[in-house]
Amino acid sequence: MLTIFSIPKPFIGKTAENQQTAVTSWCQLAPDVQVVLVGDDVGVAETARSAGAQHVGGVECSSRGTPYIDDAFSRVAEIAEHSLGCFVNGDIVLLDDLVSAIRSSASVGPEFLLVGQNRDLPGVDQSDLGTPDSLAHLRRRAVREGVLRGPTAIDYFVFSVGLFDPMPRFAVGRAGFDNWMIWKARQLGPVVDLTDAVVAIHQSHGYGHLDGGKAEAYAGEEAARNIDLAGGRRRIYTLHDASHRMRADGSIVRNYGSILRSRETARKIAWKLGRR
Repeated sequence: MLTIFSIPKPFIGKTAENQQTAVTSWCQLAPDVQVVLVGDDVGVAETARSAGAQHVGGVECSSRGTPYIDDAFSRVAEIAEHSLGCFVNGDIVLLDDLVSAIRSSASVGPEFLLVGQNRDLPGVDQSDLGTPDSLAHLRRRAVREGVLRGPTAIDYFVFSVGLFDPMPRFAVGRAGFDNWMIWKARQLGPVVDLTDAVVAIHQSHGYGHLDGGKAEAYAGEEAARNIDLAGGRRRIYTLHDASHRMRADGSIVRNYGSILRSRETARKIAWKLGRR
């Protein structure tokens, strides 16, 4: 059904705990889900082995040691067992409502992208994933207490394999590549916002793994290069630019706010006014 893959951060300290919880959630989604961890950072190969996932190493990196996403996608495609891929950030917990949403999206066409907001929720750990009851409780808690992170927080992508070929040489974990993926998919087929149907959980983290911290991820040299490779700011699409959205019941409707990018334009205006 689905090949889930990620390029995790080094498995150190709290980041290791968060990522191990996320990987566990992916591995237990369904019997026909393949999980692949990509990269040579500390703990990646070991975590893949212990979780029963596959490991892909040797991915090409920038001069700063940042993995290139296009090479990761290519290497995963060589071993992918399914025609659907899911690229996800290493700290995102996924629940079985994602599987249901994928099945509900079968009618949208042969080439598509599924994306959605995620929710900040502290205190998630392995014990939340142990049984069907604990998983159901986690989902209810995320709906009740989790905070949606907004249309610019794009941390998982379900897509028909090959949709993004060829992909520019983006650096992972830097601004711009995720926005380009929505723009690219919009040129080829529907993009469906799953926010109302899928509870994806983001485990809060810092940026201690990155020299320069959060500013480097969003405004540093590699982020600026990503945006240039994407084709500039006009291709920085967000979830507001999804052509469709999925309701909680699995039905899919047109997202009229994406026409002429009206919702995204309104968001940018509100953001600029708020900075004054």
